[in-house]
Amino acid sequence: MTRLILLDADRANGSTIPVPRFPDEMIASLRAGGTVIFPTDTLYGLGADPRSETGLDRLLAAKGRDRGKPIPLLLSEGDQVGRWARHVPPAAARLMDRFWPGALTLVLPADPGVHPAVTGGGDTVGLRVPDHPVPRALAALLSGAVTGTSANRSGNPCGWRSADEIVGEFTGAVDWVLWGGAGNSPGSTVVRMIDDQPVLLREGVLPFRDIIEFLQRG
Repeated sequence: MTRLILLDADRANGSTIPVPRFPDEMIASLRAGGTVIFPTDTLYGLGADPRSETGLDRLLAAKGRDRGKPIPLLLSEGDQVGRWARHVPPAAARLMDRFWPGALTLVLPADPGVHPAVTGGGDTVGLRVPDHPVPRALAALLSGAVTGTSANRSGNPCGWRSADEIVGEFTGAVDWVLWGGAGNSPGSTVVRMIDDQPVLLREGVLPFRDIIEFLQRG
């Protein structure tokens, strides 16, 4: 059964505004391998504990996603990066300081302990600190991170206009839906760091030119 929790939109938007306390039952279910859909500062996310094989399996089944595709992670704070990335190039650290919290996903060399379902079997991991309290609070209550792949079936649109729409799409496939109001977005900008050189993988809310200009300023 999928359970819906309606968040106060005025409280759910804006990282300086506290979020209502999550039900203990929800957090316990996520720690045990459950799944949740939640609002972010860009798209709605489909979440599981990235240390839980059961949770990752259920996420992939709900999304209908190929195991060869990586799953980005949303962090509670920037100081969690070292738990997931084995190396942070100096330019990446500068970008974190400038654009986090925000709509920038950095693809970095993955720590060997990151689950292969998260890396898609590769050697990198996508990390972001969102500018939204809900995913950051979820991440803090799990392993410092929560999966942040978009909450849509593979190949379907990502925008949601009502709680009924999103629950109807995922009834029985996810355990919880946190609804914080309608939202649609191009998503985060995804940049892979190769040594100190940024390589654009997807342009989203944050213009890539802003990233290049910032790095060029030294």
